[in-house]
Amino acid sequence: MRAQATEFLRALRRHRESGPGTAGTGAGTATGAGTATGLDGTSGRGPGRAAPSADDLDAARALRRAARRISGTLHTFQPLLDADWAEEMRPELAWLSGTLALEHAYASRLERLLQALHRLSGSAAFPAPRPVGRATAAVPAGTPAVARPPSPDRGNLTVGAAKAGALLDRQLTLARTRAHSTALQALGSSRFHAVADKVALLASEVPLRVPGRPGRGGAPAAPAAPVHVSASDSGAASHDLRPLAAAARERLADAVAALPLVAAGSPYNAQALVHGLSPDPAPHPQDAPWHQVRLLLRLHRYALEALAGADTGSAEDAADVRLIAAGEALDRHRDAAEAAAAAAQAARTPRIAPATAYALGVLHADQRHEVEAARYAFQHSWRKEPIRLP
Repeated sequence: MRAQATEFLRALRRHRESGPGTAGTGAGTATGAGTATGLDGTSGRGPGRAAPSADDLDAARALRRAARRISGTLHTFQPLLDADWAEEMRPELAWLSGTLALEHAYASRLERLLQALHRLSGSAAFPAPRPVGRATAAVPAGTPAVARPPSPDRGNLTVGAAKAGALLDRQLTLARTRAHSTALQALGSSRFHAVADKVALLASEVPLRVPGRPGRGGAPAAPAAPVHVSASDSGAASHDLRPLAAAARERLADAVAALPLVAAGSPYNAQALVHGLSPDPAPHPQDAPWHQVRLLLRLHRYALEALAGADTGSAEDAADVRLIAAGEALDRHRDAAEAAAAAAQAARTPRIAPATAYALGVLHADQRHEVEAARYAFQHSWRKEPIRLP
């Protein structure tokens, strides 16, 4: 936890030094000339905007990652920590990481959907995806897209692809701009500064429970003044992390056992298209258990990293290639599911042309097939024997 707190502070310092637009002053907000450079490093439409540096992208990504890892570690090892402190820190870190991740999520979703439209229609006659992540080569404003001649069987899809892409671009760019403003406000708020102050204290000392004191539900509880273990105090090593890490592994195993892995054995399961473009805007009912497994897998990996850092002999477990591949498959599952939901939401826009609705329906079905392919990849990775890195 101290290492992640140090990484959080390092990323925060780099983030503040990257420019006034990311320091919460509002200089990076959108103006009438175009969209602002985002916290995720994506550039807007305005001509002449400089591409973000790799350091800016790394700082924003490291800040989100450190907050997420600290929150996950608190979740797994909370019985060893001061109860009041942990219960106060976890929701604040979750709020921060979630707020900072929204803008990047919208930009990545738009890029994914536009690329899928390009692939399905064989035409680039819709807005080109903006660079996301480390990409720095931006398409100059006003550059016409080179349209490919559509094949005869793609005629209907090509007709609606341009308008579908424009509709998605408007909706997701608006959502991204709002997320950008929200993130800037969050980074300049007193709430964020309070979180940063607590993380700064965590970098030097960890508030642990005092053994033997009764607490909620009969568990050991912390006294009014929690015991802080500094970085130089070897007493922290006396706390055995393995039982709590094993509990995280068991929760993951139980959640995976409840998944329909037999159905996921087919790369394209038609049952995933049951809801289709129904009027119900609720999330797809099949997705929730898989999203839960993704979160539990992440907590399991964080617990293994904590064990490896505590020199408990689990360094090999932390390097399990199977877990890495399974996590990547679940990330693709989440991205495809959210992209499908965005396509379905766009298709519910009133008074759109039939060709546009048709293109969005094909796009929705394509992303649901991507969901099934990701489930197949997960079950294929999960059932393999553990593979250790050399």
